[in-house]
Amino acid sequence: MTAHLVAGKATPRGAFPHVKVAGGFIFVSGTSSRRPDNTIAGATVDEYGTTQLDIREQTRAVIANIADLLAAAGASLADLVSVTTYLVNMNDFGGYNQVWAQHFDHTGPARTTVAVHQLPHPHLLIEIQAVAVAPADAPTRKE
Repeated sequence: MTAHLVAGKATPRGAFPHVKVAGGFIFVSGTSSRRPDNTIAGATVDEYGTTQLDIREQTRAVIANIADLLAAAGASLADLVSVTTYLVNMNDFGGYNQVWAQHFDHTGPARTTVAVHQLPHPHLLIEIQAVAVAPADAPTRKE
C-alpha cells in the first residue's frame, strides 16, 4: 500500500492522504474545489460581502482536482469505477449533473449522491470521494 500527498494541491484538512493505492485500486479522499492557496473555486464575495456560490464551477473544479490526484497515482478519470458525491443542497443536483455529463456518460463510474448538512467550509457546495482501478503500470511510490 502507498499513500500520496500530491504537490500543488490543497493540503488535506486533517491527517490523511490525497490518495491511497491498495489492492489494485486507487482511493481518492473526499475532494472539494479548494485551491492550493485555500481559496475556493466557485465562491466569490463582492465588495459588500455578498457571497455567490456556483455549483457548476465547483463541480468542474472538483473533477479537475480528482483528475490531478489520479494522475499523480498513474491513473485518469477513465479509470474511475465508483464515486460518492456529497451535496449540501439537493437543489444543486441539476447543475452538478450538467457538469458531470460533460465528463462521463452511462459507461462511466458507478455513482451515489447524497445530501449532507454541511462540509468543512461554508462556501463548499460539493465534495466527491472516488475509487479507481490502478493501471498495471501505475507508480507505487510513497510521497
